[in-house]
Amino acid sequence: MTSNKNDQPKPDLNTLAVWAGEENKDFWQRSTQVPVVHSVSYGYKDLDTWYEVATGNETGHIYSRNTNPTVDAFEEKVRQLEGAEACTSFATGMAAISNTLFALLSPGDRVVSVKDTYGGTNEVFTKFLPRLNINVTLCDTTDHEMIEQEVAKGCKVLYLETPTNPTLKVVDLERLITAGHAVGATVVVDNTFATPINTNPVQFGADLVVHSATKFMGGHADALGGVICGSKDLVQEVFHYREITGATLHPMSAYMLLRGLKTLGLRVERQNDNALKIARFLKGHPFVKDVLYPGLESHLHHEIAKKQMRGFGGVLSIILNGDFESVKTFLPRLNYAHLAANLGTVETVAGPPRTTSHVEVTPEQRAALGIPESLIRYSVGIECVDDLIADLSQALDYTSGKLK
Repeated sequence: MTSNKNDQPKPDLNTLAVWAGEENKDFWQRSTQVPVVHSVSYGYKDLDTWYEVATGNETGHIYSRNTNPTVDAFEEKVRQLEGAEACTSFATGMAAISNTLFALLSPGDRVVSVKDTYGGTNEVFTKFLPRLNINVTLCDTTDHEMIEQEVAKGCKVLYLETPTNPTLKVVDLERLITAGHAVGATVVVDNTFATPINTNPVQFGADLVVHSATKFMGGHADALGGVICGSKDLVQEVFHYREITGATLHPMSAYMLLRGLKTLGLRVERQNDNALKIARFLKGHPFVKDVLYPGLESHLHHEIAKKQMRGFGGVLSIILNGDFESVKTFLPRLNYAHLAANLGTVETVAGPPRTTSHVEVTPEQRAALGIPESLIRYSVGIECVDDLIADLSQALDYTSGKLK
């Protein structure tokens, strides 16, 4: 677990993406890149020093399930990008989410969240937490007054996701975080879709910020990882749960995520631009029923997004005319998109919630969550936007003609 030890002025996010966690470090044999330390344990020649490190009184490492030099560098880079006091990491994004919730909640506690969270998160809320006698209330994501009313009844944790996966709804962070803190709740925000480039929830008062680092942070679909940032005390609490339960980030994955983070600013800037142009194109196509993207002026939460986002993100959702047959016809016609359960990569990735974000739930449950079967989550890559638009256009024209 890494934490902030000085108060130097914060550089630009693009500079932090490259240098944070690596500045002024004397790496092995003067290497300019963070070495991958595969060692499971770390030896000491005297027991006094070993004990001081083991008890946290001196810096160092004991066992890589707990901490690791390569993982430390990754955590420090994310910590600085989010502007948080401390940071710790996990084997996957869902490990970060579940460990955080299980570390903070006990039988009899209450958690308030929204209905539009990622399907895996929703499973934790609807299946696993209730088994522990933890009360879960899921609110209409578009109804801020309802959320505030439920929070006012008292809760241990308020869990938010913005933009949501895959409906791209945006909650007002400042408003809801204020409501959570008024009742002493710990507010956790999933910032995976926005990334630290577009939004820093800590600036709005969030206590903990969670990411699936597998997505935009890594950016190349070749490394799993999760991370949380926030106050030192809360991160320490979750870190201790993780070091005991063992969902540790592997050092090789940490290295690959570190490498991906160096281009995060460049990639997200391109994905922001591409997604907005594509959303505007799709909005005017006759075979597209709706486009869900907070950068569009017609989006329900566009004004909220403008207030708290520097860019609107690289993911949009397309709702086609027709039913799932439209999706089955359309997706295989795309030339420049992996049909896969991932997002945030340099390549465009597309797929329906029934095989990606909400594969765990039934069609009826998806409908209740406001996710129609004709919805496609489209994660925009860094390709030439003209090529992507031409690709979408031919696939839409083919599908509309085929299903007439």
